[in-house]
Amino acid sequence: IVTEAGFGADIGMEKFFNIKCRYSGLRPHVVVLVATVRALKMHGGGPTVTAGVPLPKEYIEENLDLLAKGCSNLRKQIENANMFGVAVVVAVNGFKSDTEAELDLVCSTAKEMGAFDAVKCTHWAEGGLGAVDLAKAVQRASQQESDFKFLYPLELPIVDKIRTIAQKIYGAADVELSPEAQYKVEVYTKQGFADLPICMAKTHLSLSHMPEKKGAPMGFVLPIRDIRASVGAGFLYPLVGTMSTMPGLPTRPCFYDIDLDPETEEVNGLF
Repeated sequence: IVTEAGFGADIGMEKFFNIKCRYSGLRPHVVVLVATVRALKMHGGGPTVTAGVPLPKEYIEENLDLLAKGCSNLRKQIENANMFGVAVVVAVNGFKSDTEAELDLVCSTAKEMGAFDAVKCTHWAEGGLGAVDLAKAVQRASQQESDFKFLYPLELPIVDKIRTIAQKIYGAADVELSPEAQYKVEVYTKQGFADLPICMAKTHLSLSHMPEKKGAPMGFVLPIRDIRASVGAGFLYPLVGTMSTMPGLPTRPCFYDIDLDPETEEVNGLF
């Protein structure tokens, strides 16, 4: 079985392991961490990328120093996966502007940081042929003994489960609950929901709650403004910082460009 647990591994992977695997009985053998030179350069302190604007030169020209700094984020994600006792294969998704020196740096650094293997992938240009080496690496890793384990036992108090995720996965020093969140802890505990797993609602743009904090920030206090219950789904979900649970929308929603032509009775702007 192959499944995709999207966004950062601190979000998708952690939830898949601690929630999905708990309920389904699945026991993963391999984690494939997808990394790109451009993303790691951003984590190294690269300039902001704006949609519709050409990429800054830092992302399309060789810059090994910037890339090396950004590998701190990759190191933390590898560490997080290894924490669950699962082998890690890093798939370095190469683009035409990446240099061989940059790709080699990511691969060698990933292996030094504890990855089972790290492979350059060119499927964007070569289709399946460009991912053959990745498939072989995943196959080799899957033959290793898996020591999969959960991050926390369900019987831990709600706040302790939240704190465990914050400290071990995100790198936080501690958590801080708002009065509303603390009240919800008391309510859900009285209602018998304290043994549910935790599904953190946190930005995927940073290991912390602050989207602008790239790399691997440490020592911050993670603010929990509220905790809500999805009892049917089987988890509690803390709201971290200003995180919204509404679906993401572009700056200018597409519905502004959708209209009905009264003469032809055709809908315009859907495509």
